[in-house]
Amino acid sequence: MPEETIRSLSVHGLRYAYRVLRSTDPVTEPVVVLGGALQGMLGWPQVEGRLGPVAAVVTADLPGMGSGAPLPPGPSAEILCDAVTRIIDDLDVPRVNLFGFSYGAALAFHCAQNAPRRIARLVLGGVPTHISDEQRAHWQRATDRLAAGDTDGFATMVTDALMCLDPKRYVARRDLAYRYVKRSMAHAVVHSPHAADSVYRSLGDRPDFSGGLSGVPALVFTGEHDTVTSAERQRAFAATIEGSRFTTIRDADHWVVLEKAEEVADLALRFFTDRPLTPADYLSPVPHQTQALTAPFD
Repeated sequence: MPEETIRSLSVHGLRYAYRVLRSTDPVTEPVVVLGGALQGMLGWPQVEGRLGPVAAVVTADLPGMGSGAPLPPGPSAEILCDAVTRIIDDLDVPRVNLFGFSYGAALAFHCAQNAPRRIARLVLGGVPTHISDEQRAHWQRATDRLAAGDTDGFATMVTDALMCLDPKRYVARRDLAYRYVKRSMAHAVVHSPHAADSVYRSLGDRPDFSGGLSGVPALVFTGEHDTVTSAERQRAFAATIEGSRFTTIRDADHWVVLEKAEEVADLALRFFTDRPLTPADYLSPVPHQTQALTAPFD
């Protein structure tokens, strides 16, 4: 079993912690995993199992997540980016591989923009580059349910918003994933001190995916049926990262890390160890880019 260490840190006066599983024979830089707003340091067993033999795997409860201290009111991107940099410093390494998913993809991208020399490789999944007014209105109705004490109604609406429920599109383990996500959302808002705040922040914060990026090898991936932000828009975002690659995983939606956990871990392993992404039978053809989606940040 790999050696496990949990370290406590603070940034801007806020306490938080990270967990590192050290590899006995690393062949690439440590992999720092940044997940969604309600995903903590213990939520990535498949990534740990697949990458653990070749790299130290680092997960975290950043401020506003899990065991971390609450975030102060207002924008939090700079605080969280500083928290990630503090982890890299505490690991005592010059660079890390950075894996960001969903909410964590925005943070990972921002960190790479701020300190590209500290990032060896960047993988971004399920990137929410574009949230429509209709989607935001749906989230507002969900938070209204939460404020009224209707936890089940809130969990149902959030799960509906994050998954592809079109029966004409095949999504692996859809029913299982739906039950898991709904149960997790309901549990989080009851038991997590940060869950409700994270939901309200998702309405107020608009992650900035503009500005481009250069000097960091990058891969952007998504489930082919992602309904949070379409695969086409995510590919348009990937094109703003110099030299980046984009791919989609078949038979999955935004919750690709749950529906295709082993495949996501394998994709990350390939990229972080400079192996070819293909052949891999779980990758689907890249969607056609339409002319209307040349500006994905509106």
